[in-house]
Amino acid sequence: MHDLAAGVAHFQQDVFPAKAGLFARLATTHRPHTLFIGCSDARVVPELITQQEPGELFVIRTAGNLVPAYAPGDEGVGASIEYAVAALGVSSVVVCGHSACGAMTALAEGHDLTDLPAVARWLRHADASLARSARSARSARSAGADGDAAADRVGALIRDNVSAQLANLATHPSVARALAAGTLALHGWVYDIPTGTVEDFAPAA
Repeated sequence: MHDLAAGVAHFQQDVFPAKAGLFARLATTHRPHTLFIGCSDARVVPELITQQEPGELFVIRTAGNLVPAYAPGDEGVGASIEYAVAALGVSSVVVCGHSACGAMTALAEGHDLTDLPAVARWLRHADASLARSARSARSARSAGADGDAAADRVGALIRDNVSAQLANLATHPSVARALAAGTLALHGWVYDIPTGTVEDFAPAA
């Protein structure tokens, strides 16, 4: 807690005064341009990666950057998506996966999650991701491609998971309406922690 308190003091004394005008505007204005759905992993900081100011990103962070498909009565993630798209009118949504993702590693390597039952239940939202990766692996083998190393499996699942979560995202009514109206664009990213690079790819069918 000492480090956090010291950080707050630094913010109040040194950072806030330089941005006082920005925070004065933000006190009465909330118009982010992008909904950023990323992983809860502490190494993935959306505002740092994108170099955006406060107020520019509406951020949802979940384990494995998972987006449950729309279901009536769903709350939490679904409510945040609806608010960002229908109320705030964001023009873009980014679903961002990342290298060395613990959630995707657990799934790709078949970790025993018996002692983490809530995590195991949550990761069921990645069932479609696992199915995509299995199809991709079969296609690669039939094409004669080599390589089935653990790192390859995890990396492939991370990317396939982003595509699957974009598909889940599109099932939300607010997102579907905005896509149909041409007012919203979806993007899939994979952030590589050791190099700082970001792969941007279009949603896959």
